[in-house]
Amino acid sequence: MQPILVTGATGYIGGRLVPRLLEAGYPVRVLARDAKRLEGRPWLPRVEVAEGDALDPASLRRALEGVSTAYYLIHGMQGSQSGAERDLQAARNFARQAEEAGIERIIYFGELTDPAAGLSPYLRARRATGEILKSGRVPVTEFRAGMVIGSGSALFEMLRYVAERQPFFLCPRWWFSLAQPIAIGDVLAYLVEALTVPASLGETVEIGGADRLTYADMLRAYCRLRGLKRLLVPLPVYAPRLSAYWVHMVTPVHWRVVLPLIEGLHADLLVQGDAARRLFPHIQPLDFETALRLALGRVQSDEVETSWMDALVVSQGDARPVTLTTREGMIIETRRLVLDLPPAPVFRAYTGLGGERGWLYLNWTWQVRGWVDKLVGGVGLRRGRRHPDELRVGEALDFWRVEAIEPQRLLRLRAEMKVPGKAWLEFQSIPQPEGKTLLTQTAYFAPRGLSGFLYWYLLYPVHAFIFSGMIRKVGDRARLLAGQASEEKT
Repeated sequence: MQPILVTGATGYIGGRLVPRLLEAGYPVRVLARDAKRLEGRPWLPRVEVAEGDALDPASLRRALEGVSTAYYLIHGMQGSQSGAERDLQAARNFARQAEEAGIERIIYFGELTDPAAGLSPYLRARRATGEILKSGRVPVTEFRAGMVIGSGSALFEMLRYVAERQPFFLCPRWWFSLAQPIAIGDVLAYLVEALTVPASLGETVEIGGADRLTYADMLRAYCRLRGLKRLLVPLPVYAPRLSAYWVHMVTPVHWRVVLPLIEGLHADLLVQGDAARRLFPHIQPLDFETALRLALGRVQSDEVETSWMDALVVSQGDARPVTLTTREGMIIETRRLVLDLPPAPVFRAYTGLGGERGWLYLNWTWQVRGWVDKLVGGVGLRRGRRHPDELRVGEALDFWRVEAIEPQRLLRLRAEMKVPGKAWLEFQSIPQPEGKTLLTQTAYFAPRGLSGFLYWYLLYPVHAFIFSGMIRKVGDRARLLAGQASEEKT
């Protein structure tokens, strides 16, 4: 059987589609710009990895060789004209290379939009991407969905943080436009089932959930589920960008991610036609409250499979992830602590930092830094972490991105907060004689211009104080974890 290519495998949809295809018995090849970002995925040993970029035709040619079907799940940076143009060029490259490779079909997951409603460059590009893919000789099945509800989805996180943290809301007009939010499980069902429905070739299929709701209805549903009382005050303005900035400040969701959701609600965002029911009659989409219960249950049991934060486009555009190197101009500061412990509890201690647990020492200063970052347009601290104790390469951890993990030995985080340069924070647990472990904590900073050097040296006394306290607290937590492990054995 020929492999199926999944692009965007490090993203929210792609990261969940791959294991579903494997469960269904399909051989899978994934395309990733940086294969290291796939590390830690439980399905990685079962797939073939092709490293490449849709903007590089040669790498696409290699990835598409021998493929039967390709899922196109690529999109660039929200809210960016240049990102939209790159999206269209990537689609042209992909359509051309897919045609030359002679693959049987392309399945594209696009955006449900109202073309009469003055679309943003990003939403226009999402719609145009489908048209470009269809312009070639390879048959295309295009699914269009609006809001996706699931653990880790942007819509769910926005609802959750807004409802839990505010007693009342000033609600612009977009709060009262109708939409059909669809459960992530139903999205995946359509994407997988399309492989066995020949009639879907060449079709555009709009998909949505069982309910037609406004965003205000969705918020009320979440509040009922959680037993919360909230006041909603309607406003006569639309204000999409201002609303996106507000969501950016009060939730972990970046304004570039939420802006397309809001822009899509300029008018009602409802499924038109019966293609989904006609072609996939056995798929019965969930109602919103059931989907919401499932999402909340997964979050509460720490079973979030993928998150909107997994895609790099939400924070740093579509630039290739920086690889840490030692070079002239790099400022490096290392702290060391020898612990009378094996490496395992030390590793658990520093890989458990962030999220609800915080950073162990003067956590309020990290929260202040997160708010400052939000104010200047950064990602802030509220992204948290997917799981309280597990990390994998490529995922977000507060305002860091996990760049490297070596089990029991190393964790390296790359800064995604706004700084005048590039920064990393690295922890190592190095075995020592007599069963001891050397814990090292290293800050790397590559300053950009004079502002970078001023930033480092002006804040150095504060950083030195915080990082010195943090390594001590990491050591304390490692001792606590080791003690708990000993008690469990006895």
